[in-house]
Amino acid sequence: MKNSNGSQFRYGLKDGVPIGLGYLAVSFTFGIMARGAGLDTWQAVAMSFTNLTSAGQFAALGIIQAGAPFVEMAVTQLIINLRYCLMSCSLSQKLESGIPSFHRFLMAYGVTDEIFGVSVCRPGMLSPFYNYGLICVAVPGWTLGTLLGAISGDLLPARLLSALNVALYGMFLAVVIPPAKGNRILTGVILASMALSFLFTRIPALDHISSGFKIIILTIMIAGAAAILFPVKEEPVNES
Repeated sequence: MKNSNGSQFRYGLKDGVPIGLGYLAVSFTFGIMARGAGLDTWQAVAMSFTNLTSAGQFAALGIIQAGAPFVEMAVTQLIINLRYCLMSCSLSQKLESGIPSFHRFLMAYGVTDEIFGVSVCRPGMLSPFYNYGLICVAVPGWTLGTLLGAISGDLLPARLLSALNVALYGMFLAVVIPPAKGNRILTGVILASMALSFLFTRIPALDHISSGFKIIILTIMIAGAAAILFPVKEEPVNES
């Protein structure tokens, strides 16, 4: 049957292959940095398997290295990953009303930017088994990449590891530059973020703030100001 659970799962597996391959490349860098931050290989792997959040995980490494308290870590992760709550609410609107809660919880575990983007664009109502297919490809890709990166951190020469660490910044540039083209508001927000981050490292009263709280303060300030000054206009939804 076309819309059976098995078929939906296979569709998810197929659509999840590009996500898994992308995660494999990005998480390789995370694995290297995790080893540099003092985590052992299996701690890094467990972190990737349970979190699935690149921005949150990379931010966590800085907090771990700084020896910051757990409260700072928790608040930082809440702020950085708050968008997943909004994504989950959006996906819930594509589910049938009778979907059991345990399906919703399992789907929530695998909500990432990429999985959300693929899921929300799928025509018609969303099947949990489609998301399970996506998750079954994306999670191993993210976790395996972390494992390979952590192992490589013990084997590769220091110069090569230093070069691979630079790849992380290239990844972030690749994420922010394309959507900023042709969008002056987004470009302004990115430049403001860079400028304020620089000032936080130079102003004597601010340079002693820990990295975790810098992320929290800057995220609330910049995102809040952008939301107030440049609210996104909702487009009417055409129901068919």
